[in-house]
This record gives sequence, structure tokens and C-alpha cells, in this order.
Amino acid sequence: MEGFNYKDYDALGLAELVRRKEVQPLELVEEAIRLTDSLNPKMNAVINKMYDQARKTAGQQLTGRFAGVPMFLKDISQEIEGEPITAGSKAFLNYRARVDSEYTRRLRKAGVVFLGQTNVPEFALVAVTEPAHYGPTRNPWDLARTPGGSSGGSAAAVASGMVPIAGANDGGGSIRIPAAYCGLFGLKPTRGRTPVGPNYGRAWQGASAEHVITRSVRDSAAMLDELHGYERAGAFSAPSFSGSYLETSGAPLGKKLRIAFSIKSPIGTDVDKDCSEGVLKTVRLLESMGHHLDEVDAPVDGNKIAKSYLTMYFGETAAQLASLEEVLGRKATATDVEPTTWLLGLLGKATTAEEFVLSMREWDRAALQMESFHETYDFYITPTTAHLPAKIGELEPSSSEKFLISTVGKLGLGGALKKAGIVDQIAQKNLARTPFTQLANLTGQPAMSMPLHETINGLPVGVQVMAARGREDLLFQLAGELEQSEIWQNVRKNPLWNS
Repeated sequence: MEGFNYKDYDALGLAELVRRKEVQPLELVEEAIRLTDSLNPKMNAVINKMYDQARKTAGQQLTGRFAGVPMFLKDISQEIEGEPITAGSKAFLNYRARVDSEYTRRLRKAGVVFLGQTNVPEFALVAVTEPAHYGPTRNPWDLARTPGGSSGGSAAAVASGMVPIAGANDGGGSIRIPAAYCGLFGLKPTRGRTPVGPNYGRAWQGASAEHVITRSVRDSAAMLDELHGYERAGAFSAPSFSGSYLETSGAPLGKKLRIAFSIKSPIGTDVDKDCSEGVLKTVRLLESMGHHLDEVDAPVDGNKIAKSYLTMYFGETAAQLASLEEVLGRKATATDVEPTTWLLGLLGKATTAEEFVLSMREWDRAALQMESFHETYDFYITPTTAHLPAKIGELEPSSSEKFLISTVGKLGLGGALKKAGIVDQIAQKNLARTPFTQLANLTGQPAMSMPLHETINGLPVGVQVMAARGREDLLFQLAGELEQSEIWQNVRKNPLWNS
């Protein structure tokens, strides 16, 4: 490997070197291991290392588009039979996956080599990666800041150069938010496009989708080629696509598009100037390319979207806590999980079936509204996040909030909290930093974050683009063109890149 710089290549580039026999898979694995061991102590991105298994796999005959490429999986839902899968929680420390997930099965066929698993917040519930058991993951651009969540460990691993690609999933922005905070490309596919089984037929009622976080657009597109397709266990099916996403990522748009954009928070909260500027800079670039841009307000009621999202969020947390009985051999207690998780579960228990059904109807109503919206506009552009990444620990509950959470947990007062308006308070506090991403999860649309701006202090800023359901191909075309632009190319590498 003399003269070879592993970090100079994306995943497809490394796979091409393997195909041409210029490097061996084991050489790539050893370099990825070296970088992980060097960088991970600074960031805490990787919480389970599978080096022995990776070396063994790399020594076998590998086939597939990504043959020999090292990658990490996310420590939730992306299961490998016999390996731990803790979802960031001490409650799962002794649990081992019983089967490969369909996601990992398809990745194996693509030829990747699994190096281990990346850090997540407990049960992937929040947009920062600071689980109590494993500790916080840090952003390679600024180690005092979060890389986001819930795919924060994967984003930090890719952004620092440990691997060119890592597993991720997105139930409310968990691919796009870390991509924005870490200067990466992240696409959430259309509902039903990628597999979620075999243990589940739906993830977060269809809000969550599996994919990857990458440095290049073409890696994301090529991986979607490998992942998409009918799944026997899947409750949803995406609109069919018979072409190649990789080919679309390199094809020009070929026509002038009508594009809507907004820099207003859909829930009425503040938006940082840098997050707005990222959108406005992108708008100016697209106008210079001949596209028609209109500034419009959010086409749906953002507060209704937030409340219906949180209804699912509470219910899914309560269901997760109930399912711990199978793992623990007893009913879960407040000491088994983090205090905030327990509080969310209590709110879920206090949520009625009527409220849950009504929230699902709101999802469907919003989906139809967005379908109508996309009859006029090809894309809808917003900031990916409303604020820059928080400092580590900044979003921890205050001492008074911790006391409230503890008291509520002991007395089981979830219903009383709902009546007191705590849900509205949670919506404002939890979603104020990231109010733009949940819409696509509820409507089932594809959405991506692109690194198209940088602050004066050198932090990357993401711009989100949504398209109609089933139109990942259109998003990849746009991203492929913008990837060549000066504003994308000017987003510099992070301080850890050359270490």
C-alpha cells in the first residue's frame, strides 16, 4: 500500500481498488482498525469492535459492489446473529442478536466487512448521542460538541475517516441531523424502500427507515441500489424503481425545476442565521443554474405534525419498555433505563388508543397535502437543523427537571403531566433545535441533507431537500450536481481528518 492514502477514497473507490487487485481487503481492514484505534478515544464513536471477525471475513472470497470495504453498523436494529445489540441501553447489555437483520444480510451480499457497532442514544430517542452507559460521542469538527443523533456514532466515524460509510437509520431526522452536524451526505429513503425485518414489519409505525451515512453522494446511491427491493416482512412498499440510483447520481437533471424553500421553523421557534444562510446560499446557486425558486411557508401545520410525531414517540417508548420483560425476565423498572426514557414511557402509557389513531390520521393527511404540493414543486428546501450542534451535556435536564422526572417516575404521574401541558413543553424543547426533519418521516417522503455551508468558526451546516414519495432518483440527481459546486467543495475537512 505504498503511496496509498485510504482516506482519499470513498467506498466505491476502495472497492474499485480491490477489484483491480491494487489493494487487498485485509489491508483496508487493518488501516480502518488503525484509524479507529487512533481516533476513537477522542470521539467515542465505536462501542463494540469486531476486529477478529472482520479480519476473518476480509480473508475470504468477497463478491459484490462493495467487496472488501470496511464499515460500521449502528447499535440498534442492524443486527448480526450472535453479536450484542444494546440500543445504547444497559438493559440490553447481556442480549445477543438471534438472527441477522435483513439489512445486514443485504450488506453482506454487497461484500462489505463489518468492523463493529457505533454509539447511539438510549433506544435512539434523541438527536444527541450521549447514552448514560457508553458516554457521549463527540463531533470531529469540535470535540466539545455533539455529532447529533441518533446516528451520531456512525457520523463521527465517517467524518473522521475511520470508514467511508456507516450504517444509520432515521425515524425523525437521525440520518440527516448527524450528516448536517458532521459535514456529510445523508439520505432518508421513501417509506418501505429499505428493509426493517425480520423481527419487525414496521419501525416506528413506518416513520423510521434504514440506510447509511456517507461522504459521497454516489456511495449513498449505490448502497440504496443494494438495499432496496421487496421484503417479505415489510408492512410497507415504496413506489417501484427499476433503474439504478448510482446512475442517476451522475446524470444531469436535464430540465429546469420549480423549487420551494423556507427558512422559517414550522413550529415557530428561532432559526440560527448560519442555518438560514445555508439555504439562501443554495437558493442563489440553484437560481444561477436556471431553476425557479419560490419562498413559501410550510405546506402543512407544523405544530400538528410535532404533536402527532410525539404521540407515536411516546407510544413507541412505552412499547419498548414493555418488551424489556422478554429480555430481563421481569417487568422493567425505572432503574433499568435512563430517567428521561422512563418519563417518555409514562407519557406513552398515558396516551390513549384514540389519540394514537388520530395521530396516524394526521400523518396520512399531511402525506396527501405534500403529494399535492409536489404537483407544483419538484423539491422543498429547508435548513436541516435550526441550530448548530449543541455542546456536550448542554441538553441534559436541569436539576429541577431531573427532580420532576424522578418524582414523576416514582409516582407514575404520566397522565397528570399530559393534562398539565407537558407534551407541548417537550415538543418545543426537544424539537426547537431540529423542527424540519420529522415531516418526511411522517409523510414517508425521501429527504436528504447536504453539506452546503460552513460557519466562520469552521462548523459544517446542512441543507435539507425533500421530494415526492418514490423520487430518490431526483434527489440523487440534484445532489450529484451540487456535489461538484464550489459551495459544497469549500466545506473543509475537520481537524481530526489528518491526524
